[in-house]
Amino acid sequence: MPVVFVHGNPETTAIWDELCKHLGREDVIALSPPGFGAPVPEGFDATSDGYLAWLVAEVEAIDGPIDLVGHDWGGGHVMRLAVSRPDLIRSWIMDIAGCFDPEYVWHDAAQAWQTEGVGEEAVKGMAGAPVEARTAQFEGLGMSPAVAKNVAEAVNEEMAACILTLYRSAAQPAMTELGKDLAKASGKPGLVIIATEDHYTGGEVLARRSAERAGAEVAMLEGLGHWWMCQDPKRGAEMLAGFLSKLS
Repeated sequence: MPVVFVHGNPETTAIWDELCKHLGREDVIALSPPGFGAPVPEGFDATSDGYLAWLVAEVEAIDGPIDLVGHDWGGGHVMRLAVSRPDLIRSWIMDIAGCFDPEYVWHDAAQAWQTEGVGEEAVKGMAGAPVEARTAQFEGLGMSPAVAKNVAEAVNEEMAACILTLYRSAAQPAMTELGKDLAKASGKPGLVIIATEDHYTGGEVLARRSAERAGAEVAMLEGLGHWWMCQDPKRGAEMLAGFLSKLS
């Protein structure tokens, strides 16, 4: 029964490496969304809908049932799959539940990416920066040194373009609209992760409200931030293993 991991922006599968070592399982699959550590197929629709279609196709190709784990936008894709295709999974786990609450306000970087002109300049600067500078920036945000270097090396113009299209497809009120269907995810066991120092996803109140609507359990990661799986991979693995051990 595979555990399937999906990462977000700006990331690669490297964010899961240390956590998976502590998880101690061989049936682990890490998927790379197009543009984020993987090539972008010709004609790919890099919107939230396009990534949902991509994830559905990827999961359909895996012998299931599976346990689906998502971080950042990967968590957004996971939640949307849990809502629309619960038949493909045994359980779902994600860490950005607060983003689906009606009161959620996109963080400053997202709002910049969603703004015509401003977003283009922002991602141009990111893609054009030296790898060393990007590595230092990602370390400062909470990635481990090895992960920060791996992600920095993956940043390119394709990723930059996908960032703009994805975030603009989810500008409010789009996320609020998507959140109206959270109750449909309650048919399968779910876990909402709340890292208390994650300042991108709306905070504990909004996350708990979304978890309740989706019928999910809540796991608190006190003192950890957005890249909790890099900051304390052992604790993250223990949390996931504890939830998965209760499933039949």
